[in-house]
Amino acid sequence: MAKVYLIICFTFLLTANCFNSGGDAGATQITNRPADVGAETKPGQAFPVDLAPAPAAQNPEDYRWLLQGKRLGLVVNQTSTVGQTHLVDTLLALGQQVAVIFAPEHGFRGEADAGATIADGLDARTGLPIRSLYGSNKKPSAEDLENVDLIVFDIQDVGARFYTYISTLHYVMESAARYGKPVVILDRPNPNGHYVDGPVRRPGFESFVGLDPIPVVHGLTVGEYGKMVNGEGWLGEGLTCDLTVVPCRDYTHDSPYELPVAPSPNLPNQRSIYLYPSLCFFEGTALSVGRGTDKQFQVYGHPQLEAPFTFTPRPGPGAADPKLNGEVCHGYDLTNTPAVTYRENQLNLQPLLSTHGALTDAGVSFFTRPDFFDLLAGTDRLRKMIAAGESEEAIRASWADELAAYRAMRDRYLLYP
Repeated sequence: MAKVYLIICFTFLLTANCFNSGGDAGATQITNRPADVGAETKPGQAFPVDLAPAPAAQNPEDYRWLLQGKRLGLVVNQTSTVGQTHLVDTLLALGQQVAVIFAPEHGFRGEADAGATIADGLDARTGLPIRSLYGSNKKPSAEDLENVDLIVFDIQDVGARFYTYISTLHYVMESAARYGKPVVILDRPNPNGHYVDGPVRRPGFESFVGLDPIPVVHGLTVGEYGKMVNGEGWLGEGLTCDLTVVPCRDYTHDSPYELPVAPSPNLPNQRSIYLYPSLCFFEGTALSVGRGTDKQFQVYGHPQLEAPFTFTPRPGPGAADPKLNGEVCHGYDLTNTPAVTYRENQLNLQPLLSTHGALTDAGVSFFTRPDFFDLLAGTDRLRKMIAAGESEEAIRASWADELAAYRAMRDRYLLYP
């Protein structure tokens, strides 16, 4: 798709309509600033209504013309909403031609366990076919895209490399490039987009929880990430996706953004979303992070940890067989302070370091899934430094240079201040 080079024509208080090429950032950016800028404020936000961040999907006038007359393949889940209405229903009501729904991890309605197989099927409400992009088939096939003219990606991310929706985007872009299908990303704010931290994924540690060489906390919206994937040539084989990003309104990377819909079964609220990048490392260890409770990613513990809080994981929605099922865990409850307390500017390594020391002293094997821990970290260096008793300062220094190089690269792809 030919890129269009015109003047960037918006600021926070200026309203206009224009197009801006992504240039070397690998995408066309669409900027649309009509005079009715505004969005309902979310609980806890301290800025005016007319400056509240608004996901691109919330403003169909910004993108419906891109979709007109096209047979659409929608990569969506339960977060793909326009107000209280799902994007699928919104587009059908606007007369758009939806051909197929592609479902990522957790499924179209977001009810499946992490890692659970997602089956193909039909949407009960619309009768539209659903194709799984999780399990053995993570990429749309030529057959899947045969009746599709345009792919629309609209899924809420939470800003951590190991949250698999950005890996789904990578694979969608790869298939789209291979089979000649353009992609439109309806961008959404990143609730953890205000910082960048953690080790950059190193060669040899590629997986679905870390496809590309970005840090644990990448500081990108999904649209910016798509531009980076294109611009850095990460699709491989010389492939470039015909990509258009429809941006959020009134978003900056410092903007607090409270998600209106839980992005997956085990991230039930804003507190869990802020804590997730730091606590997810526990998934490769002996400790529970509250799967099988109503405080997922807001508590952590183990039966042999000496700590003041107790919880017992049990099977439930999003946790059919949780770690330490039925065992009384002793640990820490992080739900007694406001969620904003955990809106930090770096990963919190103290839970990892302190529990590693405590359980090791108690004779408990800490890294129960060392290979998976390394995939989450994107390197084996973090695990080895923790096991060796290295200080937090030394651990942070170990990724400082690669993080600085990433930040410089990131600057080329940013759509927002």
